[in-house]
Amino acid sequence: MSPLVITVLIVTGIFVLIAIAYINHMVEKNKLEKSRLKADLGDRLRRCEILSETFPGQLMTPPLKQLLSRLQLLFSERILPLDKGNSSLRARVEELRLLLTQGDAIAIENPQQPILNEVKAKEVRFQLESLHSQLTRCAKDGILNTNEAKHWLKEIRTMLTQVHIELFSNMGQQALQQNQPGQARLAFERGVQYLRKQPDPTQYKNTLKKFEEQLARANALVLETSKPSLNEPSELDAGLESLGGDSEWKKKNIYD
Repeated sequence: MSPLVITVLIVTGIFVLIAIAYINHMVEKNKLEKSRLKADLGDRLRRCEILSETFPGQLMTPPLKQLLSRLQLLFSERILPLDKGNSSLRARVEELRLLLTQGDAIAIENPQQPILNEVKAKEVRFQLESLHSQLTRCAKDGILNTNEAKHWLKEIRTMLTQVHIELFSNMGQQALQQNQPGQARLAFERGVQYLRKQPDPTQYKNTLKKFEEQLARANALVLETSKPSLNEPSELDAGLESLGGDSEWKKKNIYD
């Protein structure tokens, strides 16, 4: 065998090895990309499912339920080609398609979640932030058009305002029931200040008026409870008694 043939065989062998290595690399890269995409879509699907199931009933509306169901369907359909053997996901896709045909008649089974304290308000704010994040990314990916995205982002701001209104109102009412007018005044005052800072305060004119009326009542109760009783001894009376009574005090002043 001539040196030229040997050289050609060696070069060919090296080329084949390089080609095999490149193909293996591309196959692994493709597998990793599919796994990454599947994990990403699965995470987005899970977040939409959680929002759809756990969102407070007083904030959930048929259009929002429809939107979350539509996103779940879209993510599920994109996962299916990457997970063809997933029969439960395939069944869920059919269920979501049927659900979306119901329009505004779609069932809303989310229970009401009264926002009674800061902890609950913070929990709901986190949910709104999660929804905002999902919709922002959907707009960036072209899943939602610009107008639809703007509409829902505005709705999220409105829902956040509703959360604060419910929080301050409930905190104020609770304080009044517990005979704590000072705490009630603070809660209603926070409600008034919050609504006055809104970009369009006229939208909440009636709610603001109600908060102002509640604040006035709480103020009146604070003043009422802070009045000293005529039958209760004052600090001056207590001081006089410690000096031996009113007559002793007068004598002391005369002889001093």
